[in-house]
Order: sequence, then structure tokens, then C-alpha cells
Amino acid sequence: MKKLLILLGILIIACTQVFAAKIPDEVKEYILNEIPNTDIRFDGVIITPSNTVYLPLYPSLFSDIKSLKISETYPQNMSLREEPAIVIFNNDFVLLKVLSDGEGHKTVLHQTQPPLQVRTGLLPQDMLVPSGLIIPENIKGIIGNLKIDTKSEDIIKVNNEDSFEEFLSDKTAVTPQEMISQLRGKQLFVTTNYSKNIQVVEPAHSIPEYSLAQKSIPIDIKAVNDGKFLLVTSYDRPFLDIVSVSDSRFIKQIPLDGNPEQILIDEEHNRAYVAAPASSMIFTIDLKTMCLIQKIKINGYCEHLILSKGKLFYVDKLNNALWAIELNNGYLLKDIGKFPNVSAIAYADNKIFVASRTKSRIAIIDYDTFGLIHEFTTVNKPIAMLLHGKILYVLGAQNNEIQMINVETNNTIGKIELGTTGFSSGLKKVDGMDLGIVLDLKNNYYSFIDLNAGQLVKTYSVNIPIKDVVVADKVKLFK
Repeated sequence: MKKLLILLGILIIACTQVFAAKIPDEVKEYILNEIPNTDIRFDGVIITPSNTVYLPLYPSLFSDIKSLKISETYPQNMSLREEPAIVIFNNDFVLLKVLSDGEGHKTVLHQTQPPLQVRTGLLPQDMLVPSGLIIPENIKGIIGNLKIDTKSEDIIKVNNEDSFEEFLSDKTAVTPQEMISQLRGKQLFVTTNYSKNIQVVEPAHSIPEYSLAQKSIPIDIKAVNDGKFLLVTSYDRPFLDIVSVSDSRFIKQIPLDGNPEQILIDEEHNRAYVAAPASSMIFTIDLKTMCLIQKIKINGYCEHLILSKGKLFYVDKLNNALWAIELNNGYLLKDIGKFPNVSAIAYADNKIFVASRTKSRIAIIDYDTFGLIHEFTTVNKPIAMLLHGKILYVLGAQNNEIQMINVETNNTIGKIELGTTGFSSGLKKVDGMDLGIVLDLKNNYYSFIDLNAGQLVKTYSVNIPIKDVVVADKVKLFK
């Protein structure tokens, strides 16, 4: 079947506010030269490696300068790397250091006669300021229309002893588990089908350290920007929620038509694709600005969305039709055909691999002709596929095994026995690593496989029901 439709990509202007939080390039370059590895957050907050927080003040009009330098600091004559309380650049851009007033409150330096640049500057109006921040009365004008929470009620961190999760009660740790070297410096975010909370688990531990309370039970989560933020979709919520891990807060909420579900990360272009099946839409999110930049109208009820070689593939849940979207070809939409009970899709060497869960078979389709190249029996109940180089890993849910297929020859080259007795429910790549993670929905296991060697590395047990596990870099928490 060859049915070609022109798909419209609708540009969304969502990030052009006068005081959007884009730090001027010359200021950003100056900060990173003076204090490397400083985090300049998309909403404008600046966080140094020592966890010092600076708030930017934008002048009403930038001074015309030949080269950027610091014109004044408080205390005086300090360099930026010494982290003064106030930094004024010669273009009138200002950095205000967040301080403690000694009584547990956050504030900025109080001055009897603040400099003109401070009094007339303005905080970014889409910034998430530290919770409970107190601004001195004589510079309250810097707030503008920005909402500042006066209490810490927006903190979503929940300690285990304060949690009412039934599955956390009367739980004792399992026998200590040895941590594999690849998990050092990492943390796990675990979702369940029974809780609104995202559980935060240390690698090789069985009980969560704490959790992050959500508005509804999460459908999908992804860690982005080196684990600093979580993108979250939840049941019955027409939003993409963005959680800041370091300060355990909702940092932004992006309204999306319908109820968004699957999140797909495009690391090459620093974007996220978010599918909303009920509204037949796929949304594009810029991960630098955390803004909606595009709406893609599609056909049908999208599931099993994948991205490969500039193409999006998905299955219409309502009629089992397989579709491709050519992102670099005017969003051309191609109807590839109908396949029974599709459980997973992969794409390599101009071939589409389509797994049928009920038939336990894989069909290989030529992308140019949509003709059948080959069809063969695979593992029982194929539930997920993961492509790594020239090897396609196919997870069988019934027997907890993974089939390895060479996508050049289409031949089976091996099998990985997981050795678990539960029900394998998912297989995906760990971001930035040559590891795959396999989930066991029944017995609360997660296993790692070496994608280069094609071998099982380690299986871990947790004392909470597993729906999904996300492995991310561990970030330092704000006090």
C-alpha cells in the first residue's frame, strides 16, 4: 500500500516574551570562562558547581559596549569566581547571589542605597525562583509580574517516613546487592502503577531514598539535561510537566492538546517528541528552552513511537496501521500497511522490523517498496525491540529471554537468558551507555545487558512495584 499524504508541521511561537530567560551570549561565555561547568538553566537561574545560585537582572536597555567586563561588585573588587553577592557588568546586566538570612530564609544582599542597575533591573518573568525568597522592600520593583512563593509548599520531595504508600510500609531491604561500575554516580527514577509518586532509588538499593509527588499516576518519564530535569506525562493531564531534580519542584508546565503519553528524546537535535494519541498529535519540545515549538498532526491513535534516521514511526492502535513521518522531507506521511497486534518497531538499513506479540513473529519490510522481505518466528510474546549497531535485541515476555538478530543478514546470532521467573515488560537503552535495561513487571526485577557483548550483566531486585525505571546522572540536591 502506498498512500502518501502531506503532513503539516505547525510552528508554535512560545518563547518570544520580552523577558524570556535567555542569558546574553557574551554574559554566558564570560560566566563559563570564569566558572566552568556552571549550569545556566533554561529559565535564567544560574547555578555554580558549588551550588551557589545567582538570579539575573535584565536592564531595560543594554549599554553599548565593545567587550564585556565586570564594572562593579559587592563586596568590591572581587572576581566572579570568588562569587560576590552582586555582580554588575558594563552592559548593565546584573547577577544577584541568593543568600541565607540566618533564619532559614533565602534573600539577596540588602543595601541602603542599591545601585541604579539593581533598582531598575528586572528578573526573567518565566523564572522559577528559589522557594521562600525574600526580596528587600527597596528593590521590590525587580519582581515585575513574577510569582514568588513565600513558603516551601511547592516542594514535591516526600520522605519515606512521611509517605502513605502501602507498598513502602513494613518493607525491609533485600540482601545487599553489589553495584556494577557503570552505575556509579547514577540514580534511578522508578514509577509504579499504584502511585502518583516517582520513587528515587540509589543503584543496587532495594528501597527508595525518597519520592517526587506528581499530580497523577505517571504514564512516561524521561531524564534530560544530564539528569537535571524530568519530563513527565500523567493520566488525565493535558500537560507535559517538567520537574527540577536538584530542588524537587515543578519548574514548568507545558499545556498540550489532548492527553500526552509517550515521550521520545532526540539527543542529536536536543528535542523531545511527545505523542498525544487521543488528539492525533505529536508535539515537539525544544529542550534548551523547554518550549513547545511545533505541532505535528498525524493520522490515528499513535503508539509505539520510535525515531530513527530522520523518520518517526508509529502504529495506529485503532486499526493496526503502520505509519512513517519523514521529518526532513516536509513531514511527508507514509501509510506502510497493516500488521496484526504490533508490539514493537525497529528501523535499520532501510528495513522496518515489525514484531507481532500474538503471533510471535517478526516481519521485515522494505521501506522503499513496502514489500515483505522476510518473516520469521521469534521469541514467545515479543514485547520490545532495541537496535544497537547492527544487532537487534528482541525481548520475549513469556520466557524472559532476548533474541539477537543481525540486521544486515537478518539471521539470529544468539540468545540471552535472563534467568528470571517473572514477566518481562520492557527493554530500552540506558542513556549514554552501551547498556540495555530489562524490566520485570511481576517480580520487581530490573536487569542490565551489555549491548556490545550481548551478555547479561546483573539483575537487581527492588521492594516496590516496577512500571518503568530511568537511569540518570546523579545531581546534587539543594538544601
